[in-house]
Amino acid sequence: MAKTQGPPVKPVVGRGPTFITRLMESRGLGWAGLAVGLLAPLVIATPYALNVMTSAVIFVMLAVGLNIVVGYCGLLDLGYAAFFAVGAYTSGILATEFDVPLLATIPAVIVVTVIAGIVVGAPTLRLRSDYLAIVTLGFGEIIRIVATNLDVTGGPSGIYGIPGLSAFGVDLSEPVVFYWVAVLITALAVLFAARLGRSRLGRAWRFVREDEDAAEASGIHTYRVKLAAYIAGAVWGGLAGVLFAGQLSAISPASFTFLQSALVLMAVVLGGMGSTPGVIIGAVFISLLPELLRDLADYRFFAFGVLLIVVMLVRPQGLWPHRSTESARTAARTPADDRAGPAEPATDSKGAS
Repeated sequence: MAKTQGPPVKPVVGRGPTFITRLMESRGLGWAGLAVGLLAPLVIATPYALNVMTSAVIFVMLAVGLNIVVGYCGLLDLGYAAFFAVGAYTSGILATEFDVPLLATIPAVIVVTVIAGIVVGAPTLRLRSDYLAIVTLGFGEIIRIVATNLDVTGGPSGIYGIPGLSAFGVDLSEPVVFYWVAVLITALAVLFAARLGRSRLGRAWRFVREDEDAAEASGIHTYRVKLAAYIAGAVWGGLAGVLFAGQLSAISPASFTFLQSALVLMAVVLGGMGSTPGVIIGAVFISLLPELLRDLADYRFFAFGVLLIVVMLVRPQGLWPHRSTESARTAARTPADDRAGPAEPATDSKGAS
């Protein structure tokens, strides 16, 4: 009787992930860190800490919005702070000139930012790569210069005396209350962006990002898809502007420079393009690290830059990279699966003699 041989044993190629890599890719650890960060102001409830944490929350919304444009759809936007400015100035003008409550300005901000996204995106999104980046950079500078020279925007001095948040007669401008309102609005925006990324439109964005010509050939209207991403990102930037105006009660063109756009883009790349949790972590890292290094005085921005370089060298794919379904299945394979090889198709027992 012939001896039955088992399936050939495949050699194990390479080494498994290290402990540090597994620790950094742990989803549970990441969500636990986010929860601890959100609850930190309850422990350190100083005005300075609350102000810094609120700024970080607003920065998270900016990064999530830019992630739709850059991470999901692959459009390089170097003037994203322009929509941040449009939202802040629209909210500030309505609140100071027409006595509209700040939260009630959100629908108007959404309408204005959608219009701005269409006006800018419609003629420019036919461009690609570096040309698109240059045009968006110019748009950001145009908005800042216009805000500097118009009387309705307060000129170089900006708009002051913006009333704080209130709802149904309840004052929401207290630092702790405003922080949790900002967390709630940002959390809703983050959840909506994450759901949008997993939708049919989100999949179309990723196809366009990977290969626009192939996406066009497969039946995707790439121009409309890119315009939808640009408008969605504009809305998120405008909503962040409303929170920014409510936090500071004053806005000026100096808050909406190219540096702001560069920092938001840095947060998206650092966290992991296309990854909503990664972008949140990247935004918190970018916004809080300079404050944590404040004791270094004149050297804190130098140390900030060095740490960014080190992180990108260690994790070039981002702190929390996006993992597709296929990559998750591959990561779930065990060494035993690799040694066993591919599963053989089941045979009908009646076919055996």
